[in-house]
Amino acid sequence: MDRHWIISHTMNHTIRETFAPPVLVGTHQPSPILRVCEVSKSYQTLAGAVQALSGVSFEVFPGEFIAILGKSGAGKSTLINLISGIDNADSGEIIVNGAAVHAMSEDQRACWRGRNLGVVFQFFQLLPSLNLIENITIAMDLTDSLPPAQRRQRALQLLEQMEIAEHALKPPAKISGGQQQRVAIARALANDPPILLADEPTGNLDSKTRDGILEIFSALAREGKTLLIVTHDQEIASRASRVIHLRDGRIVEAER
Repeated sequence: MDRHWIISHTMNHTIRETFAPPVLVGTHQPSPILRVCEVSKSYQTLAGAVQALSGVSFEVFPGEFIAILGKSGAGKSTLINLISGIDNADSGEIIVNGAAVHAMSEDQRACWRGRNLGVVFQFFQLLPSLNLIENITIAMDLTDSLPPAQRRQRALQLLEQMEIAEHALKPPAKISGGQQQRVAIARALANDPPILLADEPTGNLDSKTRDGILEIFSALAREGKTLLIVTHDQEIASRASRVIHLRDGRIVEAER
């Protein structure tokens, strides 16, 4: 599996304006950290073309906790893959922190992703031959974001933040699914990215373990991290500052 892949897979103008932060007299309106504009994506199958996304548009502002809510097949994972640059859109624009992701080559997207986004996958995507520390430091190794001497300490600090530092030298197979997801979140935070993306991060967890993961996301939001989580989990939606509903590849509703 490509390590870069591991580290880093229609709303109209009225809706976008409705959910932009209000402009207050004497204050500066923040710029969006993420802008998705008229993005469409289709896939070819043996049965013909499948339209995964159709003219999707929305904006995310720094410090927001956004939940993209939808059933299986709604286009949620496709949307995460396009924003993270794992895949490329057929049309439209994706601007992340000023970078035009849609205009990058595959190699450019892979390099950019490791430095600018944290991505948490439903199935963890940890390397089985590495211990937990190494699964986190690899993110820093690929981007050279910290001096080599500081990377192990950074990984240990993140494992402590995730409350699993005692398992630091174990391989992923020796810890539970919930603990593996905590390692995946730690890896996503390794380079201190401005945005954290998560694709169904609680989909394979029991309710007790899920609650622990949700509290981690809530704590990150309180610290000012920008979160974009795609899910069908109503509990995640209830904790988000804003919810965008996706159905059949289109945004059908947005709410605070």
